Amino acid sequence: MDWILILLIAIAVFITGISKGGFSGAFGIMAVPLISLQTPPLVAAAIMLPILCIMDLFTVQKFWKKWNTDQLIRCIPAAVTGVIIGGLTASWFSAEWLKIMVGVIAVGFTINSWPRKNNMNTKKPLGTLIGKFWCALGGFTSFIAHAGGPPMSVYLLRANLDKTQYVATSAVIFTAINYVKLIPYGMLGQLNGSNIILSLCFIPIAYLGVQLGAWLHYRISTALFFKFMYSFLLLTGTKLIWDGASNLI
Repeated sequence: MDWILILLIAIAVFITGISKGGFSGAFGIMAVPLISLQTPPLVAAAIMLPILCIMDLFTVQKFWKKWNTDQLIRCIPAAVTGVIIGGLTASWFSAEWLKIMVGVIAVGFTINSWPRKNNMNTKKPLGTLIGKFWCALGGFTSFIAHAGGPPMSVYLLRANLDKTQYVATSAVIFTAINYVKLIPYGMLGQLNGSNIILSLCFIPIAYLGVQLGAWLHYRISTALFFKFMYSFLLLTGTKLIWDGASNLI
């Protein structure tokens, strides 16, 4: 066993757990690139997916019934539809160009919507159809390029949720997305017994990460939380553009 790989997976799982437990998965984009330092990206994604599914359950339990049910009804069917479309059309799209597209959207949205003083989370909500579009795009890009967070954030950051509702609602949505992704990932041969067993060995680290994230969540102000979310959306978008462009060059 490659102990450097084990260390990288442990770091990725712990950071992602903190992210899911307190900040709606904002750091999650770091996991696959980090593990990819020692293994191909597809293998890294396959290792992370089962533990993400377990981590989602930890997060949902931590924020049990604090989600916004109306938003779940709006988002989950559209997001799952996006995953299904991604699974059926996986060979049609370049992950690199999708990363660039999603990155540009994330950066543009952040610049346009950066919260002003005394207006941290009171933007006009998106309409029903455009909201379903962003949720479907979140499910689609989650499957194709492991980049579902930015499109979903475009919708949820305009839904006028408080910080705890935001994290809880996002957790339930991505639980649905990740569990549905298990089916096409398995059919495409991206999951195997050894990867699943390896990822499940990190459940204790995932649990500790989620607990620490939830602890931090309740100790920062709402204003700081949403500034952080917008800031990380900007950084995530920039990183997606960089990753996509670098792979095309």
